[in-house]
Amino acid sequence: MADTQAKEGYYYTEKHEWVKVEGDVALIGITDFAQNALGDIVFIDLPKPGKQIKAKDSLGTIESVKAAEDLYSPISGEVVETNASLGSNPQAVNAEPFDTWMVKLKNIQTSELGALLSAAQYKEYVSKLD
Repeated sequence: MADTQAKEGYYYTEKHEWVKVEGDVALIGITDFAQNALGDIVFIDLPKPGKQIKAKDSLGTIESVKAAEDLYSPISGEVVETNASLGSNPQAVNAEPFDTWMVKLKNIQTSELGALLSAAQYKEYVSKLD
């Protein structure tokens, strides 16, 4: 059975990205389910600060020993920062998927959060993927 771990206080997509809002900034990463499915992550390509992103737009790519996948933004906003440590340590996503953010957005569209899944909804969604 797949690990359906989801943290409260985060919002989720059916493509297994998460978003956590802290003040007026949103942190974006991938879920434990996603990192388990990908396997050992070897490279992450992220956008440069200043890029405007719309919900469901590609944020970049994540590559593992198994596959390369697009990353998608759960909400709209402007990239204010990318997690520079992932350039030399992309495996941090495997070790701590909920504590390892990839992109920070500002000028976020909080109204879009309602279209995302809660932790309970995400757990239920993932439980049906087995």
